[in-house]
Amino acid sequence: MKINEKELALKLALPVIAVIVWELLAIYINNPVILPRVEAVVNVLIHPNQGILGTGNLIENTLISIKRVLSGFFLASAVAIPLGILMGHYKTVNNLFDTIIELLRPIPPLAWVPLSLAWFGLGEMSMIFIIFIGAFFPILINTISGVKSVPTPLIEAALTLGAKGRDILLKVVIPASSPSILTGLRVGAGIAWMCVVAAEMLPSSNAGLGYLIMYAYSISRMDVVIACMIIIGIIGLILDRGLRYIEDKYFVWRKMMK
Repeated sequence: MKINEKELALKLALPVIAVIVWELLAIYINNPVILPRVEAVVNVLIHPNQGILGTGNLIENTLISIKRVLSGFFLASAVAIPLGILMGHYKTVNNLFDTIIELLRPIPPLAWVPLSLAWFGLGEMSMIFIIFIGAFFPILINTISGVKSVPTPLIEAALTLGAKGRDILLKVVIPASSPSILTGLRVGAGIAWMCVVAAEMLPSSNAGLGYLIMYAYSISRMDVVIACMIIIGIIGLILDRGLRYIEDKYFVWRKMMK
């Protein structure tokens, strides 16, 4: 998908304005503990290989966070997508799981921290579990919605042509609901990145961007805090754009049907 100069200018306008306002406010406040200058944050970002606060460098901490996010995200996808397809397609399965899903869905991931520590102890699994919880429900709900919204005429046409139950599920329902599943993956990926900060606040964490944010805050290094926030935002944006590219490339027919 090509972006012309006007579209690019519009996409960059607000970020540029935000940076200008940030710099002006930092100059006015003149207190790096409250709001550091742009150049201080940029200086952290352009030296990702340098040791930082005795906790490794930015690259090492970023890779650790990416590993945790992807582990929780892929685990959530592996459970939520099959379950969502079954709940959306089979009424009996939906009736079986719907109540418990709706009871658990409003509970924020942070509320699971004590149970996570009790179940998995002080280790990586506790952090991955929190990320899993954050990503699981949006993927599940979007998958269920996508399966339930498959047009009835598509299923009836397949039945008329002699398709059986399994063929309808694999060749009609899943392909037709794939755009909604992908939307759920996009939302789930974003929430997974939000949860990694909470997950890396657990006592078992001694590395990662979330840990670095909290440690930098404790010693009033707001330049490091903002640098880590920017990295999380950039990685989240790249992941979202990657999934959106797949949607635009392989599900163009969805736009044609609207």
